[in-house]
Amino acid sequence: MRVAAAGANFTRDVAFDLERIGVIVAHAREQGVSVLVLPDGALGGYVHDLRSPDPADDAVLPPELDPDGPEVRAVAALAREMVVCVGFCEAGPEPGVRWNSAVCLTGDGVLGRHRKVHQPAGVAGLFAAGDGFTAFDTPAGRMGMLIDHDKTFPESARSLALDGAQLLACLSAWPTSLTNRAPRMAQDRQARLFDLYDQSRAAENQVLLLSANQSGRNGSLHFLGRAKVVGPGGDILARTWSKGGLAVADVEPAEMIGSARAVLHHLKERRPDLYRG
Repeated sequence: MRVAAAGANFTRDVAFDLERIGVIVAHAREQGVSVLVLPDGALGGYVHDLRSPDPADDAVLPPELDPDGPEVRAVAALAREMVVCVGFCEAGPEPGVRWNSAVCLTGDGVLGRHRKVHQPAGVAGLFAAGDGFTAFDTPAGRMGMLIDHDKTFPESARSLALDGAQLLACLSAWPTSLTNRAPRMAQDRQARLFDLYDQSRAAENQVLLLSANQSGRNGSLHFLGRAKVVGPGGDILARTWSKGGLAVADVEPAEMIGSARAVLHHLKERRPDLYRG
């Protein structure tokens, strides 16, 4: 099975974003990709300011979309036989309520949904928090999704692995450090953490992880890119760097995970009776 994670720039112009998604999906299809993970905010972009965002300022927030609306249906039509994960800002039931959300879909419809649970400083006042982590079945196997800051917390990926997920899709709009600017991307603190979390979440759960991220600039944010596919031993199987592109890898999830867990099976070796909290 061939899988891919995308690094790409998306904007407030949803029509433009759909065109870009169409191009990315077409390139992935040409390469025989079965599972494609797009970044957070691939439909409508992401927050433009994390230092002092004003929820009343329309320039700061992305457009709020219906999770079953025409934009999501358009991505499903593009996906056809492919499993595609895409992130967006989900409209709530009343003004001022919104979620940082993702859906996983094929041309047949939505397979799974996730609302970002962990809200970091800067967006905590903008988005409501999701209420959990649930794996779901897809034609490519059982999957789970994380959004941005969710992957900072080991419990997020662990919850999905315990629910049977073999593939974790992590959709991000992860920028360079706002407080400790580095002269080069490779020296950036957030770039180091972004890669560290990807590799750690895959290795500690012995699963495959597909990490997509926005690239380029939006507002005051400079996104990292650095999309990648990580194996169940924490090894990077494919990656992009700061510019846009597709990280594509051939994987056999059951075989690779079975091999990783043959001697040391982290999920079975847990001692939850001794863990506090």
